Amino acid sequence: MESIYFKKVKTMKNKSKNEVHETKGNVFADLGLENSEDLHAKSGLVFRIAQILEKRKLTQMQAAAILDIDQPKISNLLRGRLDGFSTERLFRFLNALDQDIEIIVKPKSRSSQCGEVRVLAA
Repeated sequence: MESIYFKKVKTMKNKSKNEVHETKGNVFADLGLENSEDLHAKSGLVFRIAQILEKRKLTQMQAAAILDIDQPKISNLLRGRLDGFSTERLFRFLNALDQDIEIIVKPKSRSSQCGEVRVLAA
């Protein structure tokens, strides 16, 4: 799946401009971030959590009560601040939102250089 990401860069005159880059995989790896596979998986889980909260029209306070965390943590989660949220913790949030989680391990595709982690929603 192809996608794009935006990157703000500084120019020679210390002005910033946006550059658009095409990516064919993990945007976190494209940006050179450590633990890019983990961040990619977590972002997919958080995206699904956000979809569920929006579909149910839950406020952050209501979501916090369901997930048994405080509202500022919900805010951080929905803003993509993933520190403090392990994959296992995100799994528990999805279970609290009445979602089943299936983990499937299979050989990598021939077109991939290495195995990858993907989050798919049914």
